Amino acid sequence: MKLSRQFTVFGSAIFCVVIFSLYLMLDRGHLDYPRGPRREGSFPQGQLSILQEKIDHLERLLAENNEIISNIRDSVINLSESVDDGPKGPPGNGSQGSARLSSQSALQADPKDCVFASQSGTQRADVQMLDVYDLIPFDNPDGGVWKQGFDIKYEADEWDNEPLQVFVVPHSHNDPGWLKTFNDYFRDKTQYIFNNMVLKLKEDSSRKFMWSEISYLSKWWDIIDNPKKEAVKSLLQSGQLEIVTGGWVMPDEATAHYFALIDQLIEGHQWLERNLGVKPRSGWAIDPFGHSPTMAYLLKRAGFSHMLIQRVHYSVKKHFSLQKTLEFFWRQNWDLGSVTDILCHMMPFYSYDIPHTCGPDPKVCCQFDFRRLPGGRYGCPWGVPPEAISPGNVQSRAQMLLDQYRKKSKLFRTKVLLAPLGDDFRFSEYTEWDLQYRNYEQLFNYMNSQPHLKVKIQFGTLSDYFDALEKAGAKEKKGGQPLFPVVSGDFFTYADRDDHYWSGYFTSRPFYKRMDRIMESRLRYLVVYNPFEQERDAVVSICVNSATVQVLADSGKPVEVQVSAVWNDARTISQTAYEVSFLAHIAPLGMKVYKILGSQSPSSHMADYVVYNDVLAENGIFHVKNMVYAKDAITIENPFLAVWFDRSGLMEKVRTKEDGRHHEIQVQFLWYGTTNKRDKSGAYLFLPDGQGQPYVSQRPPFVRMTRGRLYSEVTCFLEHVTHKVRLYNIQGIEGQSMEVSNIVDIRNVHNREIVMRISSKINNQNRFYTDLNGYQIQPRRTMSKLPLQANVYPMSTMAYIQDAEYRLTLLAAQSLGTASLVSGQIEVFMDRRLMQDDNRGLGQGVHDNKITANLFRILLEKRNGVNMEEDKKSPVSYPSLLSHMTSSFLNHPFLPMIVNAKLSSPAVELLSELPLLQSSLPCDIHLVNLRTIQLKMGKGYSDEAALILHRKGFDCQFSSKGTGLSCSTTQGKMSIPKLFNKFAVESLIPSSLSLMHWPPDAQNVSEINLSPMEISTFRIRLR
Repeated sequence: MKLSRQFTVFGSAIFCVVIFSLYLMLDRGHLDYPRGPRREGSFPQGQLSILQEKIDHLERLLAENNEIISNIRDSVINLSESVDDGPKGPPGNGSQGSARLSSQSALQADPKDCVFASQSGTQRADVQMLDVYDLIPFDNPDGGVWKQGFDIKYEADEWDNEPLQVFVVPHSHNDPGWLKTFNDYFRDKTQYIFNNMVLKLKEDSSRKFMWSEISYLSKWWDIIDNPKKEAVKSLLQSGQLEIVTGGWVMPDEATAHYFALIDQLIEGHQWLERNLGVKPRSGWAIDPFGHSPTMAYLLKRAGFSHMLIQRVHYSVKKHFSLQKTLEFFWRQNWDLGSVTDILCHMMPFYSYDIPHTCGPDPKVCCQFDFRRLPGGRYGCPWGVPPEAISPGNVQSRAQMLLDQYRKKSKLFRTKVLLAPLGDDFRFSEYTEWDLQYRNYEQLFNYMNSQPHLKVKIQFGTLSDYFDALEKAGAKEKKGGQPLFPVVSGDFFTYADRDDHYWSGYFTSRPFYKRMDRIMESRLRYLVVYNPFEQERDAVVSICVNSATVQVLADSGKPVEVQVSAVWNDARTISQTAYEVSFLAHIAPLGMKVYKILGSQSPSSHMADYVVYNDVLAENGIFHVKNMVYAKDAITIENPFLAVWFDRSGLMEKVRTKEDGRHHEIQVQFLWYGTTNKRDKSGAYLFLPDGQGQPYVSQRPPFVRMTRGRLYSEVTCFLEHVTHKVRLYNIQGIEGQSMEVSNIVDIRNVHNREIVMRISSKINNQNRFYTDLNGYQIQPRRTMSKLPLQANVYPMSTMAYIQDAEYRLTLLAAQSLGTASLVSGQIEVFMDRRLMQDDNRGLGQGVHDNKITANLFRILLEKRNGVNMEEDKKSPVSYPSLLSHMTSSFLNHPFLPMIVNAKLSSPAVELLSELPLLQSSLPCDIHLVNLRTIQLKMGKGYSDEAALILHRKGFDCQFSSKGTGLSCSTTQGKMSIPKLFNKFAVESLIPSSLSLMHWPPDAQNVSEINLSPMEISTFRIRLR
């Protein structure tokens, strides 16, 4: 059977369930869901009956995991005794006991898998960006015509032996939505760029053009006729037109998760293969606001050999220019060899527009942007307009332009020069094609006809330039050493001038950043209930209209339930809606049907409530205790942690039960304002008015504590934030960290940014760590020589601080800005409302704020056997396996889908037998995606799919007890015949990341071998 058919059957079964999760069934009459907002929760804990059902399956893995099985078997025995005897000991201040009271199974890491993290980074790069930041003074002196640089000089005879070779590269950058929508830009601008491109490139075979954004090309392709399509294919074949990068968009590299970066690359490359038969070779990233090595790695894995970047801190550009390191091999921090090296060109000047790409003097370069000729809509801000080229002025104008080219070439190590010619939405008008190409053609003809000028100049594409560069680089190798240095690290945080750091957009519009992450966890190409590759327990919460309910697993056995109040507002309990929470146990990429029944004699555990700083009248079925004048500390606890809060409901202290230690971990909120200078914070820039100021309430906030069998939580209600800290009263991954949710509403403030600060006694000094795109960790140093806003960095999934004893990690379910401005602290920016534009083209402030829910987890881990001196020197760091798992659970929660109908027994059986995987994957291997791919010809989908796997690097210097997972690490090896349930693997063939290329030795494999940190794509065919 074709794979597409199998997916259809699989999908239909799932649809039968939009069900698949919480099957709502009424015993008597209809147990309809209440109208009104749905309240969500997530909880992890299972029931003895579910665990016992899994014992037979676990025993089949005994040969591979004897130690794990013995741990689990002991846990089950202990749990049986606990259940028989009833709960032991008092329920605890903030807990009604734990749903599972033992299960101390550990993540089992093969000792050989621990070697990577201890060795990684020992292959030193020539240039390490952490060291560059130490070297740069960031003093920003006036550099003359190149304001942010320096005066460039050259000798007239420098090109006597080898002429300067110049490639002028026409391009047009088209944002898929910015000041206008995607469709409006296409209607008003982009379609005309394409139409004119076909006409004007055909006029002269020496003309070249480049395109990047496939989303626009796809839209245009759908409306043009076949002659135009054939013309485009001809231009591509002749090399006049080049597709660069070829992703669906030119993605942001700071806030995007690597899942999304890969997916948009595949989307674009699949479209190109199907419609044009081209494979992009060169990366072109001129507009992301800072650059991530994750993108470099993904391009390398996709088969690219070179790339270009532009928006880098102006002081870094100056430093690289002085050292002639603007062209370099970009290597991953963790690479022990050179397998990740990709040749990268960094543009040296302020912008990618024409005034800043021919040379160091924008006043001169602007005169060679012929769209700005007098009489047009645009002029040159420097006051000297372009002149149309004629026989009378071609000599002087050519000399003037060549002078800029020569000066620019002095910043590089070869005599091959790139001169981009374009800007946003350029070449949309027919006249611009003629103005730019015809004037430059006259300049080229003159220069190439004058041997004494020692220059060869032509139109080119990016790959034309890189081909010539690599040829020159091979010729100029010295002593067998590559001409270009190796650079490791990232290029954040970006500043384009003065103290204007683009750290504001890391957080701007956080509502959509959170929505984006939620969509990513849902947009798997196989719709499954447990979207994760590990068998796992998690608490599921839904709303019902009766508090007397029973939840049955698919086996028919009841599972433990917590019934909690649904609050209409902070102080009012709903009388018609109730939250039912229970522990679900789901196979990897699987689903299960649970029945929710009305019950006359429920075994549900009712949550209790204690409120502080106000009085609530007792009403309904829930017990509410008022503590207006009580002075006792507010505490909640679970099997792993006890947490203390102050009378404002903010965390003060944590006790880790494993070692009995108390830790000062305090949460507070801050405001940042904007500077009173002319330039102020906006959508992109963060320009604060000084240090953050404490959030002050006029009176003690209302605080509500929930105590339940499955979870306990403390919620404080501030004017602009509803802040909640929850502990899951369960064993396993989700019991070992504190879940923090903040519902932020700053719609009534002006020019303020709200921040959550976590303070501790951890002595991290000025060093902290943030992730890049959810893929890797980048060490950071907070530098006093930089302004506050320069020390804010992007965080996609986590940030942490550490000393010799402990690591404190903030895990995030959305991208936001983060900083560690003082030792022991982590700050995370949650929302920003700014009333003015920051003069970066958007033309508006940020005042379309929405009520936004931010979700985090705080994880405190004890470190073992740490050498702090080596720690400080290392350019790499890795999360623990527990941290990796916690992050994955946070970003890929169970997806409950509820039906209010009766299912037939066959449907229930089918849905309960749909785990896609036979068993959990190794602990360190993540299934990034399993997605359909397009047919190469015609419409529809191939019978192959793309299987994308990532082997994570992890730090073994942490305890992995009590995780509740039975997975292990396997040195990156996976047996393919044992991978899928219900499907046999007909073929599995390695591919490049985005499916563009077949490796030279590509063949069907029966075992996957992944190196640490490796992301690999395979073409898989199932039957």
